[in-house]
Amino acid sequence: MKDRKFVPKGARSGSKPFNKTGKSAGRPAWRERDSHPDGPVILYGWHTVTMALANPQRRIRKLTLTENAARRLADEQIATRIAPEIVRPQEIDRLLSPDAVHQGLLAEADPLPSPDIETLKQEGIVLVLDQITDPHNVGAILRSAAAFAVKAIVTTARHSPEATGVLAKAASGALELVPMVTVQNLARALTALNERGFQTVGLDSEGTEDLSDVTLRKPLALVLGAEGKGLRQLTRETCSVVARLDMPGEIKSLNVSNAAVLSLYVGASRLGLMKR
Repeated sequence: MKDRKFVPKGARSGSKPFNKTGKSAGRPAWRERDSHPDGPVILYGWHTVTMALANPQRRIRKLTLTENAARRLADEQIATRIAPEIVRPQEIDRLLSPDAVHQGLLAEADPLPSPDIETLKQEGIVLVLDQITDPHNVGAILRSAAAFAVKAIVTTARHSPEATGVLAKAASGALELVPMVTVQNLARALTALNERGFQTVGLDSEGTEDLSDVTLRKPLALVLGAEGKGLRQLTRETCSVVARLDMPGEIKSLNVSNAAVLSLYVGASRLGLMKR
């Protein structure tokens, strides 16, 4: 089935429509962050939209609801902040891909601001993503990051998925909880973290030692690479340690989002962050 495109109201002339499934015309399921920095973020699904409504830093431009969703928001006393447009479910279906589970809520919003890496507090854990382009994976990583109280996620302006659509749905509201720090050059960002006292630990199957054997300390930055490619050479060279995750079974590698949650558990446990 041919993908339908979501065209935000008032889109600039010549701007590209929102790509929902990433399967059409061989294009990736993401846009580079600097391609349309002023464009609206598309949010759909109960947790994604209600968390955005609860976030005072998130400016909602337009809110489209079904009658059932509007009734549920009222029953749970969740303020819509702006007057919603009430439509039939098919109207939201028409704007999204056929497999999008929107639960009767669709919002257009402004992107959240990207903090400067120099403003990150020297505490806890941050995650650094080295050109992970799959929005499902990044969304799942965000959700795990929120569960482990990660202070921020650092990612590149290019070769990373935009914080909208599929990624936002996969994150299940975590976009509103974990700051996304966007940098132009990852090696320079890692150098800045090193200089600010972070222990930068790259996760790679070719790491010199198992993560569970590494002496970890706060503040900790865990660095994850894309599936298949892993960490880029300069990223590996800039990390203070490159470690692996040893698996006891026949399959020795994990999906990057699973590797993220496992490394977060190891890191949080070793740093005493699980005792709350």
